[in-house]
Amino acid sequence: QVQLVESGGGLVQAGGSLRLSCAASGGTFSRYAVGWFRQAPGKEREFVSRIMWSGISTVYADFVKGRFTVSRDNAKNTVYLQMNSLKPEDTAVYYCAAESLSRRGEYDYWGQGTQVTVSS
Repeated sequence: QVQLVESGGGLVQAGGSLRLSCAASGGTFSRYAVGWFRQAPGKEREFVSRIMWSGISTVYADFVKGRFTVSRDNAKNTVYLQMNSLKPEDTAVYYCAAESLSRRGEYDYWGQGTQVTVSS
């Protein structure tokens, strides 16, 4: 079982940047693809980005392409989400999740989330 903890959220003004971290423990984290998701108040959780275990393959939702970058450092058991040119509509709780090793597209482990608030 893998435990995930997000950090790096906070309050930033529009146009600013934040880097979120997803730290893992309790498993062989380097074997997992990791996804980033977000959920705003009153809205459903939505997909933001995904990175494979090797870090070579990445996927982004259209609304963050060109602004967000996902990366990972397997030696540190950490995945990052660099967020630039932040907009008020990016305000949400951001979660990282480890993908199932047996079923692609399903996520077995989730962090508690970190709040990102972007002011106008």
